[in-house]
Amino acid sequence: MSAAERLGTVLAVDDDPGALESLGEALGELGYEVWQALDGESALMLAREHQPDVMLLDVMMPGMDGFEVCQCIKDDPETRLIPVVFLTGYEGREAKIRGLDSGASDFLSKPVDLAELEVRVRNLVQFRRLTEELDSAEQLLFSVARTIEARDEGTGDHCDRLARMVVRFGEFLGLEDDELTALRRGGYLHDLGKVGVPDAVLLKPGRLSSEEWNVMKRHVTIGWEICSPLRSLRNVLPIIRHHHERWDGSGYPDSLAGEQIPLLVRVFQLVDVFDALTNDRCYRRAFPRETALAVIREEADRGWRDPELLSRFLAMLEAQGA
Repeated sequence: MSAAERLGTVLAVDDDPGALESLGEALGELGYEVWQALDGESALMLAREHQPDVMLLDVMMPGMDGFEVCQCIKDDPETRLIPVVFLTGYEGREAKIRGLDSGASDFLSKPVDLAELEVRVRNLVQFRRLTEELDSAEQLLFSVARTIEARDEGTGDHCDRLARMVVRFGEFLGLEDDELTALRRGGYLHDLGKVGVPDAVLLKPGRLSSEEWNVMKRHVTIGWEICSPLRSLRNVLPIIRHHHERWDGSGYPDSLAGEQIPLLVRVFQLVDVFDALTNDRCYRRAFPRETALAVIREEADRGWRDPELLSRFLAMLEAQGA
């Protein structure tokens, strides 16, 4: 069977050569390409090299046991999406909890039932292909966002700076890991909708006319519509759509006011404005740090910014010497 005809790829890991050979033969007959490893170190090397669709991993092995190997797989950005199925002769609750905690997707009891093995592997290969498609879609969006940033030389490395600083602010506020991830992704994707804004508007050095401003404002809904199909970006969607809302309700596109504006959006806004003011744009030079902060304070006085959150932002800048 050619590689193109294979149903998927499997990395089988077991310190028992006989058990490993049996797994390889059974999966090969079913139409899978199988790589084999007798220990944890070899398994990690093969996982990085081959990026299998599924890993079948023995729990009890000398050296690195299966729990340690699984943890390493899940901690490595290159391999974290590989589904791991533990092969174990232990049925204890504690072992299963530890396995799930290390990132395992499933368990198979030894001796392995071949019919069950086929169903589990087939389902996980399909899951792996789906996550690869989603990951590729995300990466495509990030690439498009980079391209948009490159169109406007005045923004420089705005996305990188914004992503780093907004995560710092989120950490200062004690936000959860998933919230920090949304903020970081928002740093890159918030202006994705500018792909639909003509250069004549996006790069205009002078003040925009009312018609041009209406075109520019559409970028938030365009970006939101582009990213909406990806459930993995659902926590980022409010940042994309609402980062131009204002505390007093005078922003766009939905005229949200006060705490109607999600917290992550309000966190993001302050960093976005600060970075925009302290770096050159096509229509003006960068402001000195203190001038930029004075502008943001004035905006808060006018009702545009969350005053309590602004106090926390200023406290962070002072504490970190930013």
